[in-house]
Amino acid sequence: MTDRFTREERSAIMSRVKGRNTQPEMAVRRALHRMGFRYRLHASDLPGRPDIVLPRHRKVVLVHGCFWHGHEGCPRAARPSANADFWAHKLDANIHRDAEVREQLHRLGWQVLTVWQCEARDLAGLERRLRSFMMEGQEAMN
Repeated sequence: MTDRFTREERSAIMSRVKGRNTQPEMAVRRALHRMGFRYRLHASDLPGRPDIVLPRHRKVVLVHGCFWHGHEGCPRAARPSANADFWAHKLDANIHRDAEVREQLHRLGWQVLTVWQCEARDLAGLERRLRSFMMEGQEAMN
């Protein structure tokens, strides 16, 4: 199956795909802020430039798009049938890179939470998950 868009049209469409300040990322940021947590954004001094960094707590939150990062079992992560080899290589490389980044962050002593695009739609569930993540390890400190 061939792409229904010309190369130029596809390029224009793909150029509009945002990497920062996406709706799911903004939902996570608003939830953390409501809970009283302050954070840094896209820290270039850490592996993978995590979306949200909470330095005081040694925690990072990665906000992943289901398609681009291969959210297992999510309908949004269905791979295109057109140009399947290209997409398999591209998306598998993203998944591999994500695993490496998580491992590097863990080795540096950071706790990592991945929030998927589809999870950010349930704001109450998102807030519960973030609160639970932020409280991990707090019991040992008190």
